[in-house]
Amino acid sequence: MDVFPDFGSVGGSSDLRAVVGALLMFVLIIAVLMLVVSAIAWAIASSTGNAHAATKARAGAWVAVGAAALAGAGIAWINFLLSIGEQS
Repeated sequence: MDVFPDFGSVGGSSDLRAVVGALLMFVLIIAVLMLVVSAIAWAIASSTGNAHAATKARAGAWVAVGAAALAGAGIAWINFLLSIGEQS
């Protein structure tokens, strides 16, 4: 039994790839910028002895790393799914 959806019949997959890629690129850029800001805040808070602010900045840095990883994985996942849909 060969039952499989025909993803190739979906029109505009190249437009979808471009839109999703652009959105995830903005997420990746913002995540990297937030990582830089959080790392600077973490360094300043640690050097001044403010443990509470250092903890919050460290958490922000880890969240930014996670967001950047998810954005990168999202781009790869969308490209993989669209390439499967283009196969006949």
